[in-house]
Amino acid sequence: MSRGFVKEEDQEEAPLIPPRAALPAGIDNYVTDEGYAELQEEKKSLEAQRHNNPEENETERRRLNMLIDGKLRLLDERLSSAKLIPLNEQPSDEVRFGATVELRYLNGPMKGKTLKLQIVGVDEANVKKQKIAFVAPLAKALMGAKVDEERELILGSEQRALKVLAILYNDGAQSIN
Repeated sequence: MSRGFVKEEDQEEAPLIPPRAALPAGIDNYVTDEGYAELQEEKKSLEAQRHNNPEENETERRRLNMLIDGKLRLLDERLSSAKLIPLNEQPSDEVRFGATVELRYLNGPMKGKTLKLQIVGVDEANVKKQKIAFVAPLAKALMGAKVDEERELILGSEQRALKVLAILYNDGAQSIN
């Protein structure tokens, strides 16, 4: 068919769907209860947006719906693969998934500074909320550590020494020196 007989609306490009946070191949999709609830809330929000799409321009309405549908597909994949980790089953004296850890840098550019962060799932990670993904180098360096234990974080050619000051789980279990 000649391109002269094709409507412009029929030539839409599929919208670019932003990818979700990276989860390395072969790694389980661990989430906290709070993280799972956030994923479910995100799904409800996307479904409401799709249902209430007020766009009067049909082309734009279809484009927005395709974008929302793509986001929903990616979100459904994450929800179906999510493995909830009950924080009350984690050892309270050891850094594990879900722990909030207070640590001090012993060397490097942050020497002497303390940091408090929670180790969470990849979709929950948010540096502004002091939540890091369990697959992050810092989280990996801290896993299994106990209070007063020193660990080494390797970032390229840099090595930073860390000391665990406190471990806390949201259910109230804690270990503080």
